[in-house]
Amino acid sequence: MTDALTELGTHIAAKRPDCVLAWDVTHDELNLEVTPANIAGLVEFLLDDSNCKFSSLVDITAVDYPDRAKRFDVVYHLLSMYQNQRIRLRVSVREEEMVPSIIDVHPSANWFEREVFDMFGILFSGHPDLRRLLTDYGFRGHPLRKDFPTTGYTEVRYDEALKRVVYEPVKLVQEYRQFDFMSPWEGAEYILPGDEKEAAK
Repeated sequence: MTDALTELGTHIAAKRPDCVLAWDVTHDELNLEVTPANIAGLVEFLLDDSNCKFSSLVDITAVDYPDRAKRFDVVYHLLSMYQNQRIRLRVSVREEEMVPSIIDVHPSANWFEREVFDMFGILFSGHPDLRRLLTDYGFRGHPLRKDFPTTGYTEVRYDEALKRVVYEPVKLVQEYRQFDFMSPWEGAEYILPGDEKEAAK
């Protein structure tokens, strides 16, 4: 399998040097580093080329590296049922940089790109309806960014007096902000099986 993927990687890099920055085979998977501007052209090539035939877009996701200048990797997973092969494309982009949409090649990318926008805040140029998909209307921030607070910014609750759902800023009492990282078993009033061995030492 590795030899076939190595041959495929060599073929793609030779045919599309304008797109492929680097490639490798790791854990029996072919990975390509791709320039953002040419991602749609490369995906179309991978669909049409007789040696590739990557006809199925499995998913699109992203990874956040806050300390890098190019903060995000947008990751595409494609499947060729004709060749029984998978490929991963990685596009590194800055926080304010836009990634060309691949909807014209794979219409199924529509909701994948909306999800990446919603969770990471990455913009896709040429997308016909780029709006939030998983979070609520008026939601602030992007939950899968590493600088997003685990408590979020707002909480939602049903107000019995108003008879409707209300949004309020998150308010946590101080005791819920303190974490002692103790084992849940420490300080227990009962003895667990095997504890007597430790006490006998």
